[in-house]
Amino acid sequence: MKRWIRIVLTTLSALIGVTAVAGGLALIIGAASASGGGGVVPSRSYLGGSPFASYIVPGLILAVVVGGTHVLAAILVAWERPSGPFAATVAAFGLLIWIFVQMMFIPFSPLQAIYFLAGLGELGLVLLGLGLFRRRAAAAS
Repeated sequence: MKRWIRIVLTTLSALIGVTAVAGGLALIIGAASASGGGGVVPSRSYLGGSPFASYIVPGLILAVVVGGTHVLAAILVAWERPSGPFAATVAAFGLLIWIFVQMMFIPFSPLQAIYFLAGLGELGLVLLGLGLFRRRAAAAS
């Protein structure tokens, strides 16, 4: 993987991971507090039709699954481990699934579009890093 791709992919994965962990913790703490989160936690009406009674479990999923896979991917890519591209791919698809499911319950937010594009960006960087977009030499006839 080229150095610039590794740096950008590591940075993007780390940024997504840290913000997902922070967002998940904010949901958990806000849902568990007596005050209802003070604007950090979305309205409970968004949970209608979902399997969740509060934002504690979604917060755990966001922090551990989305955030954890991104932090792990960032570390593996930064350390140039062979499993780095696979970890980044799993993390990116996890993020895309998270956004798709979230949009079924929560009205559109610009953050959803930003994180969706970030997930697509991660996948594009993995493809670039694996050399899948290289130009092939014209076959001699």
